[in-house]
Amino acid sequence: MKKIHFIGIGGIGISALARLTAHEGHIVSGSDVAETPLIAKLRGEGIKINVPHNANVINDQDLVIHSAIIKTDNEEIIEAKKRGITTLCRKEALKSILADKEVFSVAGAHGKSTTTAILSTILESSALIGAEVKNFGSNVRFVEGKTLAFEADESDASFLHSNPSVAIVTNAEPEHMEYYDYDLDKFHNAYLEFLSLAKIRIINAEDDFLYTYKDEAIRLYPSKDIKNLRFILKEGEPFTAFELKGLGEFFAWGFGAHIAIDASLAILAANLVLPIETIRKRISNYKGIKKRFDIVRRADKLVVIDDYGHHPTEIEATLRSILQYKELLGLQNVTAVWQPHKYSRTLHNLDRFVQCFNGVDRLIILPVWAAGETPIELNLSERFERYKPTFAPDVQSVKETIKEGALIGFGAGNLTYQLHSAYESN
Repeated sequence: MKKIHFIGIGGIGISALARLTAHEGHIVSGSDVAETPLIAKLRGEGIKINVPHNANVINDQDLVIHSAIIKTDNEEIIEAKKRGITTLCRKEALKSILADKEVFSVAGAHGKSTTTAILSTILESSALIGAEVKNFGSNVRFVEGKTLAFEADESDASFLHSNPSVAIVTNAEPEHMEYYDYDLDKFHNAYLEFLSLAKIRIINAEDDFLYTYKDEAIRLYPSKDIKNLRFILKEGEPFTAFELKGLGEFFAWGFGAHIAIDASLAILAANLVLPIETIRKRISNYKGIKKRFDIVRRADKLVVIDDYGHHPTEIEATLRSILQYKELLGLQNVTAVWQPHKYSRTLHNLDRFVQCFNGVDRLIILPVWAAGETPIELNLSERFERYKPTFAPDVQSVKETIKEGALIGFGAGNLTYQLHSAYESN
């Protein structure tokens, strides 16, 4: 048993490690800059958390682990090093934390949370995921045994420390390129290294880069392996139905071709250890994840949906789903509320962001969620002129102007809290 302190414990990824180590019997503490609902949950689970950061909380710990956004000048890191306490960033700590696990490690620019959540549901395994899964009410789950479904992060190459027995890649679209010095070869080589770490690899072989992968792998070709794709409502809930590789029909919560792809990758992985009929039955237990096509409110004339999409590819996929959902529900229009995430991502993908909102009837743009970045000038009014967008400081300020139709929020900042605050209690 060790005493382990987590700096930045309110982050979704590092909170999962904190919960795992606490479950394994270690004495866990943490700190962060502000109170959040997640920190309140962690306290409720018995983890002592200090807000804000304070050097005085560092005393006799055996190990200090910090999230990627914590800088070396953080007062707790300085104090830990002064005391000679081993101090690791999250990705450095992963390898030892996951060392004794049979890890199904899921990576990719898009869809990895959904794929991991579906896989864990089917396997009925432990899970560490970068989002809260509705059917087990958390971003983590603990089940007896060594099997673990793990959402592996490429943003800082931490997926290379995830000890994969099975490596699953949903796609390898360039993202977080600032970490890879905007070097596409460096980015792709990281994925190749990730795949090489595993005994078994499962890939979406229609991804532009993964299509070129030469080594042995289980390959999904969505355009030919997924058949009879259709979208249905069950008691008002969205489901995607599809047939996979002669294995029969499956139903997965959510709308869209991307849901069928994510579910298919999870099915192929689970089929390594489970019979297909068990998989077909268990996948019905998946109920979606928060912030991914998350239905905040459903009334007669207005449906409010929260979605984590913060990259053009994700937004395009979800908008295709929302247009299908709108038709099935008989709604008249679609309003998109977009909270741009990071100045660097917005600038780097600006041309694609301008294109990805095609099909919406109204676009509302909130201030950029900086995520610690230094603000830069972005002339969004001119670039998005074709949509005649509304620029608003927050959701509450435009709430009264949206009375009907489908309202979909896109963003990885605090948009979730804004939408729930404005609409959940109504």
